[in-house]
Amino acid sequence: MAQENGLFIYGIVPSDVEPTPEAEGVGSPPGEVTTVRHGELAALVSEVGLEEPLGRPADLTAYERLLDGTAVVAPVLPVRFGTVVTGADAVEDLLAAHHDRFAAALDEFEDRLQYTVHGRFDEQEFISGFLAENAAAAALADEVRGRPEIESREQRIRLGEMISQAVELRREAENRDLIDAVGRYAAADAALPPSHELDAVRVSFLVAGDGEDEFVRAVEDFAEQRRDLIRMRLIGPLAPYDFVSAHQLVE
Repeated sequence: MAQENGLFIYGIVPSDVEPTPEAEGVGSPPGEVTTVRHGELAALVSEVGLEEPLGRPADLTAYERLLDGTAVVAPVLPVRFGTVVTGADAVEDLLAAHHDRFAAALDEFEDRLQYTVHGRFDEQEFISGFLAENAAAAALADEVRGRPEIESREQRIRLGEMISQAVELRREAENRDLIDAVGRYAAADAALPPSHELDAVRVSFLVAGDGEDEFVRAVEDFAEQRRDLIRMRLIGPLAPYDFVSAHQLVE
């Protein structure tokens, strides 16, 4: 029996946006990216089998690559990864039902891109600095040093809890400092949950195109001041995942 197909929706864009010929969608082999239009809006879509499993790393990469590449040239409202509908009529119904809200959001995000600053503490540097400043933790570290783990289990647990709490407090402070240092060059910011126990900063910023250079320089200055303690990455430009999505406007 022939496989039934549906449409995977990537994002909502202005109606004059066209995917490039080399744009690739999810699936194996990758689907051809096309548009479904209604009024001032269009949805970026590709055909997928309704029974086809999605969620491979390659699928997520294709989804992000398409949206991030689109965001560089046009505003885009990401649609939650994995959204599949039965056909073009369902996409048109979505665009028609929320046309004005989608159009207003696209206007708001015109010429604005997301950048995410992600930094992680150097574990040894952080612990060394923490023990130098905290006499109780340093005493615990001396107590467990060289002893079998089973004999010093309680002390090790307590020391680990102290270090974890210190990381959390420092992370909150670093996120605030980052926003204070570079937030003036962004239209909006959003602190994100840590993705690792040693995360030092994780904040997304919405940056206007004409302010990108100043923003990047400010992030570089922030990172340079902490280069021995924090390994910093600037990720972007990206679609505005952390600031708006079509699902947020629908729900």
